[in-house]
Parts: sequence; C-alpha cells; structure tokens
Amino acid sequence: MGADRAAKEAVELAVGFKAIKVRLGYPTLAERLAVVRAVRRAVGDSIALMSDYNQFLLPPEAEARARALDGEGLARIEEPVRYDDYAGCARVAAAAATPVQIGENAWGSHDVQHALEANACDYFMPDLARIGGVTGWLRAAALTEARGMPTSSHLFPEVSAHLMAVTPTAHWLEYVDSANPVLEQPLGLRDGAAVIPDRPGNALAWNEEAVRRYLVP
Repeated sequence: MGADRAAKEAVELAVGFKAIKVRLGYPTLAERLAVVRAVRRAVGDSIALMSDYNQFLLPPEAEARARALDGEGLARIEEPVRYDDYAGCARVAAAAATPVQIGENAWGSHDVQHALEANACDYFMPDLARIGGVTGWLRAAALTEARGMPTSSHLFPEVSAHLMAVTPTAHWLEYVDSANPVLEQPLGLRDGAAVIPDRPGNALAWNEEAVRRYLVP
C-alpha cells in the first residue's frame, strides 16, 4: 500500500473517531515517512496517529525506526519487538521520544509486573481474554495505576468499555466492530467515544438468527 492509498483508507477509517492506526511495515525509511506524512495531511491534526509493528522487529531495527519517526507526531508505537523481550522493549522505549506501548500479549498480572519492572514501555494495553478476564484486568489496572501509566484496551470493546470506565489511568479504548453482525445491540458511539450501556451485566446479547446464519458446518 503506497502513501496515496494509505491516505485514502485513513480518511475512510477516521470518520467519527479521534485516533487511527497506520501500518508502517514498509522496507525503506522514505516509504514509511511518506505514508505517515500523507496520512497526516489527509486526516488533519485533530486525529491522533498510532502505529503497530506487531512484534515484527529486532531491537536495533526497532530503535532506528522509532528514532526516525520521532519527529512525525505519532501518539504511540505498539509492540516494536517480541512481546516478552522486555529488555528489548525497554531499549526502544528509552531511545525513542515517541511513547512505546505493549501489553496485548500479556498473560496475567505477572507478565504486567515483569514489563513494568523492566521499564519496557510508556503505555500498557491489556487484552481482556489474555489478561484473565475481568479479574485479571482489575489486577493489571492496579499495577499500572501504581505506576501512573496510561492504560488502553485491546479488542473486545463491548466489554473493555466497562473496564476502561473503572481503570484509574484509562487512556484509549481500541474499537473494532467485528462482533456487530452477531450482536442484538452493537456498542454505541458518540463523538468519537463509546457509549457504555446501562443494561445488566456486560450488556451483550447475541442475535441468535445471525449466529446460526454464520455457523460453519
């Protein structure tokens, strides 16, 4: 995907939101910078831009890429190196002015503790399923609160929105609508923010007809 295509897609994705992610797995620095700058011009300064390397890089390359992107105004860089390479993450976080975020692959509060003790990141991002459900999330949120660390969510926005509401250092709710086709009432959005339902429990109700329609025999 070239700069023009990335910019066009970003404009489509940014409608109604305050932040978007931009993929920067291009082979050259010139291509990466061209994409970031094209997306920024396309969406304007009011939209936060974030990038996710999905554990793709080794620490030296991640450090070099992060330094090169420092002047481009990215709000954060996610998982620049392998998720459990806390020393490598710490190296990148220390070298880069752009905040580094990890956490979506943390399995329980012990992984959170190890990452924080290693100063592996500036922001943390638990995943509801991996962190240990609601109890695991609350344990993770207690650890990030003690560090004063901004904490975002990874996927599962229908439930994560509730948890972010009780997270003292809540930062960004990651929103994906992949569950919408099988939900009776998808998560509502207003002015770029989730509207937390006041229905009982986690407020999820399945559209049984849609579930049957999408079943794979």
